[in-house]
Amino acid sequence: MALARAFTDPVHGAQQTFRAVMNALARPGTLQPVDGLAEAPAPLSPVAGAIAVALADYETPLWLDAPLAAAPNVAAWLAFHTGARIITAPPQAAFALVADPAALPDLAGFALGSDIYPDRSTTLILQVADFAANTATSRLRLTGPGIKGHATLAVAGLPADIAERLAANQALFPRGVDLILAGPSAVAALPRTTRVTLVET
Repeated sequence: MALARAFTDPVHGAQQTFRAVMNALARPGTLQPVDGLAEAPAPLSPVAGAIAVALADYETPLWLDAPLAAAPNVAAWLAFHTGARIITAPPQAAFALVADPAALPDLAGFALGSDIYPDRSTTLILQVADFAANTATSRLRLTGPGIKGHATLAVAGLPADIAERLAANQALFPRGVDLILAGPSAVAALPRTTRVTLVET
């Protein structure tokens, strides 16, 4: 089976995507443009595919949620382009790819790191439908490091109880997971340092 390509220009493509993710983590709630990989195999989205290729390597165990794990070409494509080992146990994952955030497992089931080694935790890459305010199913108010005052992030496709989940995650600091949200053409981030509440509508 021939595998679809990743970045046309691997070095610059990966660098640009990596920089967008780092900017999103440093400035929670902002949208950072990302050029997706058009040939990423479904149901892996083009932007999530670009992020995975930019971040993962042979040292980073990668977990796939049920829709992604059910598509063998996804695991083969990721292994070929990143060298990452696909695993089935969430606590062992350095990165987790989630195509169906509505069925997101309990965040506490992933690696949370420790007080001494908080970096030994899972970073979750969630595919979300949109960041448009008129289609959002969640409107989140964000405060914390990297945010002047507060920020508001509109997202379509997150679990209804995402604010409660993230509050429990933030309370574990310095332990906890970080979330990267992969939209159709941009990325946003919700690191463990960010305090998240729902905006009442």
